[in-house]
Amino acid sequence: MGKMGKNEWQGAVQPMALRPERQQVAALCYRKKDDRKQVLLITSRDTGRWIIPKGWPMEDRSDAKAALQEAWEEAGVTGRLTARKPIGHYRYLKLLKDGSTVPVETDVYPVKVKGLATKYPEAGQRKRKWVSPKKAAEMVQEPQLKELLLSL
Repeated sequence: MGKMGKNEWQGAVQPMALRPERQQVAALCYRKKDDRKQVLLITSRDTGRWIIPKGWPMEDRSDAKAALQEAWEEAGVTGRLTARKPIGHYRYLKLLKDGSTVPVETDVYPVKVKGLATKYPEAGQRKRKWVSPKKAAEMVQEPQLKELLLSL
């Protein structure tokens, strides 16, 4: 181990270097308009970048239902899940309040949108935008999410 002792490696460095990814769930909200598929993007509250609604798993519901709940809270989406299993996933580094980052793997569940509410928990904190999957892929930053959007 060189100059670093085993206790320092196990106590401080190893947990940081090998920390497990955290898991999130996301809703890929879509609709058909004029026979063309559109996806709903929202802005993040902290950086304003374009994302899909996502959040942490919830103890009282399945991951798919948690993704649907995030779609409601963050985007005012009313709709239904069209799959109970993820249609894909993507990874990104989540910026925490203390300025550090943590690797996150996000499972993506499809949600067919029936409507958008004007009053919902995070109304006024985010922007919403309907775009083609191709345009959405240009707007998001995460490479694996770009690929997922282009596969639609």
